[in-house]
Amino acid sequence: MADERYERGLAIRKEVLGEAHVERSLAAVSEFSRPIQEFVTGACWGDVWGRPGLDRRTRSLLNLVMLTALGRNHELGVHVKGAITNGATEQEIQEALLQAGIYCGVPAALESFRVAERVLGEIAAERGDG
Repeated sequence: MADERYERGLAIRKEVLGEAHVERSLAAVSEFSRPIQEFVTGACWGDVWGRPGLDRRTRSLLNLVMLTALGRNHELGVHVKGAITNGATEQEIQEALLQAGIYCGVPAALESFRVAERVLGEIAAERGDG
């Protein structure tokens, strides 16, 4: 699927999540899962993330809250990295997760804090900060 929507989505996805992560994800795609990967890349990344109504930092913080609500911790970890890439600060990530805790429940927020802290530590180690 090499249409404009998919290509735009692929570019945004790589900018937010990192080219290495996206390439690893796409390399692991089976023929069975290919349609959902193409759909997500085009619709999610190309159509929604490509819209001008919200900046990427805001979209990232919203994703952290929604993924906390859904209990999708693997995706949460991926999007913590994306949030940092998109200019969110650690304090903004903390505040977003605290907000989620009030509306989604403390157990969900506690797990999200654990995931976020692990990922932020990985980022700091990669940068040589920690």
